[in-house]
Order: sequence, then C-alpha cells, then structure tokens
Amino acid sequence: MEINPEALDPPSRYKLLIGTVVPRPIAFVSSISTTGKTNLAPFSYFNAVGHNPLALAFSVAPKSDGSAKDTLRNVRPVSEGGVGEYVINLAVAPYIRQVAEASEPLPYGDSEFDHIDLTTVPSQVVKAPRVAESPVAFECRTMQIVPIGTFNLVIGQVVHWFVRDDLIDENHHVDTQKLAPIGRMAGNNYCYTERQFTIPNGLAN
Repeated sequence: MEINPEALDPPSRYKLLIGTVVPRPIAFVSSISTTGKTNLAPFSYFNAVGHNPLALAFSVAPKSDGSAKDTLRNVRPVSEGGVGEYVINLAVAPYIRQVAEASEPLPYGDSEFDHIDLTTVPSQVVKAPRVAESPVAFECRTMQIVPIGTFNLVIGQVVHWFVRDDLIDENHHVDTQKLAPIGRMAGNNYCYTERQFTIPNGLAN
C-alpha cells in the first residue's frame, strides 16, 4: 500500500505513526509550576538528541480542548511564564501501571503524585523533583521549544544525571537487562525489552 500522509486525516496518521514507529521510549516527566505545584506525565514522542551537549527531546500534544498541557506550561522558559526546568524519569517495568495512570487529565495544579503510588525526591540542580522509584533521572533545563503544527518539541540540556548504583559499572556501562525499560507500542500496548541480541560493528549512533 502506498500512502500519501496528506490524504489522511490526523487520527489516521496518528494510528499509522504509532503502529509503525515502535517501540518508543517513554519520558516520564516531572515538572513544577511557578506556584510550586508538581506535575507528572508520560510522553512517548521522546528520544536522545545528542551527547555534546547532553540533550533530550520530547514532544507535547495539546489538550483535547486545544489548550497547553500542564507540562508544557511548566517547562516553558521563565521569560514565557514557566519554570524552564524539569526531570525526565524513565518508564520501567515495576511501575508501568502508574505511568499509564499518570496520563489521565487532571485540573491544572492538581498533582499526579497525590493520586498514584509514586513518591518524590528533591533534585540536585533543578526545582522539579524526580520520581524516587525511577532508576534513572535526567535533570534538564529547557534549551528550546520548537512549535511543530499543534505540537511543541521540548529540547532540554541535561544538567544532572542520577543512575542507580547497581545499574552502572566503572566504565559507565549500564545493565539494560536490570534497568527493565518499557517501550510504547500502538494503542494501549507496551513491550518489555529483556530480549536483546548483539551485532558486532553495529550502528554507531
């Protein structure tokens, strides 16, 4: 089947996109408002951008009514009314159900941490807390927010990095089997990542 994406309505494009770009890592983003209210939300349009500087990006869709999601409001630069900082926690097997629960909409200022069984730990550099249960957390400062149609691509520089001690060796190699990250598939489907294999001289990036 040959498909012209412009001939499809947005919902059809969405279904095809999330069914073909798989598995997708999930950014579990904790942020804080200018009034000190915490927020926690998952985003599966997420990936690394580069390591010099160390940067990550995730994309935020608008709410169903077209307004900005709490995360976007919080991570906007201070000059645009936000805090300009946040933490990307990883979505891992032990609390993947809480990750899904955190996607449910709440009124602005109502914290997901008050409704799901996860706890906060103060970050080292940024104002937003990290998820205490997360084995990896990237404390980020917003570098740029790029509007792409109705979406906003948030690019952040990692200013502090937490990795649980048992996951990393002296050469900075991570035990990804023990990390147990979860990937997002289509619809409400997710996948485990414990089945891995090695190809010598594989992709450099």
